[in-house]
Amino acid sequence: MKPWMGWAPAVILGVGAVFGTGISLQRAMPLRAPLASAIPAALDGFTGRDIRLADAEAQVAGVSDYLLRDYSGSDSASTAFSVYVGYYESQTQGHTIHSPKNCLPGAGWEALASTVAEVPGPSGPVTVNRYMLQRGTLRAVVLYWYQGRGRVEANEYRVKWHLLWDAAVTQRSDEALVRIVVPFERDEDAAVAFAERVAATILPAVDAALPAG
Repeated sequence: MKPWMGWAPAVILGVGAVFGTGISLQRAMPLRAPLASAIPAALDGFTGRDIRLADAEAQVAGVSDYLLRDYSGSDSASTAFSVYVGYYESQTQGHTIHSPKNCLPGAGWEALASTVAEVPGPSGPVTVNRYMLQRGTLRAVVLYWYQGRGRVEANEYRVKWHLLWDAAVTQRSDEALVRIVVPFERDEDAAVAFAERVAATILPAVDAALPAG
């Protein structure tokens, strides 16, 4: 055994203690602006209608604030796309962001593919998650990402690492989950392009509402 390996358990315990202390002392960070006003009510020719979650759903999600908005055109009653932003002033045990990977397949939807996409962000291109779902003849492209504390992140492992690090070092764990759903029947490429265009508009809008990173 190498001499330094004898210190490994103590180092691990020390790092864990630092993280644990930071998490217990983290600060709640309120939004700078309400999500409902920060996210455009009209987007790309479509008008939004805000949807309220049931109290039980909001409690399970554990959000401090959220926006769920369906957008539709003037000539159609059907939803063209939807935007969800769930914001957490701080994340504690039982009140953390739930990965959409666990809830996207459901209500009859089947996951077809999972990849990533690059879209323009406030400070340059960012990587977001891209899912393809199907229910009967209807399909949907889903873009989602995690945004907060000066970062836009798609990788869930890096999100968890940054959460632990920031909670320990800055006592902050505020973060938002942003999700865009675009249903379509035929033209997948057009739906993906449209979703990415919506994301490019939503990213700076969410950034303007979040606490400064």
